Amino acid sequence: MTDRLAIVVTGGIASGKTTVANGFVDLGVPLFDADVIARELVAPGQPALTEIVAAFGPEALTPNGQLDRQRMRERIFADANARRRLESILHPRVRETLRSRARACATGYCLLAVPLYAEAPAAYAWVDRVLVVDVPPAVQLVRLMQRDGMTRESSQRALAAQASRSQRLALADDAIDNSGTPAALTHIIARLHQRYSRLSGREKF
Repeated sequence: MTDRLAIVVTGGIASGKTTVANGFVDLGVPLFDADVIARELVAPGQPALTEIVAAFGPEALTPNGQLDRQRMRERIFADANARRRLESILHPRVRETLRSRARACATGYCLLAVPLYAEAPAAYAWVDRVLVVDVPPAVQLVRLMQRDGMTRESSQRALAAQASRSQRLALADDAIDNSGTPAALTHIIARLHQRYSRLSGREKF
């Protein structure tokens, strides 16, 4: 538990988690994003980046010393052992940073964007609720190919590397169907915001 209500927002790749999270941000809700924190942790000079280079070699870097995200992404989707090694370096650091920021949250509740929550829910036993953003796998596949320019084969590997849709939904306290219209999504977010504000004991911030 944190000093404030901490709510994980998660979902499969290309499910629209960022859109949902930004809808809450528009309502004044603080958001702490695991992906953003991970990027902070692998900035040049950070211990995590040094450990990644030691594990994966200098080819993990771009010529200017930044983490080569595209190359690492392709590598971990093709190699489960590589993915687990990278996760062992980054995830404990990300979790600790998320917990620290949630504890310092100054509002009634905050959101924690954690894409891979379903892969390690026990590591987040301290959170209060889980909100899952859900779309059918076929929609994820199309979005991945259109958004990221990935091939169908690469997109399928990316989906297979994550927890299944049923595994995510089994962990949900709340779920959003993000296959509808933007107007419908806005309405759902507003309704959940009211619920979470009541649960936190603060109807308005």
